[in-house]
Amino acid sequence: MRHGKKINHLGRTASHRNAMLSNMASSLILHKRVTTTVAKAKALRQFVEPLLTKSKDDTTHSRRTVFATLQNKESVKELYGEVAGRIANRPGGYTRILKLSATRAGDNADMCIIELVDFNETLLEAKNAAEAKTTTTRRSRRRGGKAEAPATAASTTETAPADTPTETLVNGETREEAEKRHEDEGAAE
Repeated sequence: MRHGKKINHLGRTASHRNAMLSNMASSLILHKRVTTTVAKAKALRQFVEPLLTKSKDDTTHSRRTVFATLQNKESVKELYGEVAGRIANRPGGYTRILKLSATRAGDNADMCIIELVDFNETLLEAKNAAEAKTTTTRRSRRRGGKAEAPATAASTTETAPADTPTETLVNGETREEAEKRHEDEGAAE
């Protein structure tokens, strides 16, 4: 029984599992996304996230410990170059697992994509567009505010600036006053 044992052995010996996870971590760092099974992706997430955290501290010791795990110079260079710069202000959760609807043809295994969160360009563009979009609140039509009277008698309508609630002045009368007058006329009939 495997009660309380957290590590998924993935049906492999320790040396085979460590070599596989090291290769997958290197591929994830170099290519920013990897398609694999859900079980391997969850094991890879536990394997690679401490390495990503360690890459935030660019010291000789941290580089050597990461290289001892990955055994790939190009992936270590990429990790401490581009990846560490993007994840510098993220407190954790550097990877995302996206489950695919299709299963593997040979053994019907559940497939997924594991990717680095800060490198998914489509989601980053959507996030930046949402932040750039100004947030507006919905205002009631009944909201009345005292607006200034027209500057001259010739101008019969004015509109407020775009950043304030729009109040239209007609013949020197605010919208609230016009609605009240209209209600009084309707009640009188």
